[in-house]
Amino acid sequence: MNPILADIYSTILPSAPYVIAAYALLWVALLAYVLVIARGQKRAEAQLMLLEEALADRQAKGE
Repeated sequence: MNPILADIYSTILPSAPYVIAAYALLWVALLAYVLVIARGQKRAEAQLMLLEEALADRQAKGE
């Protein structure tokens, strides 16, 4: 192997587990964020449906 490449790889490879862990943590955090947002959106949609039903009932009663 080229001595220059060997020197480069010897400085890069020891830090590879930290880089991989950082990327994995980033993806886990992103996934958690998306799941929290999706859960909140479903809850908001359910509340909106209830509000629309209540408004439709009030309009049907003529109030």
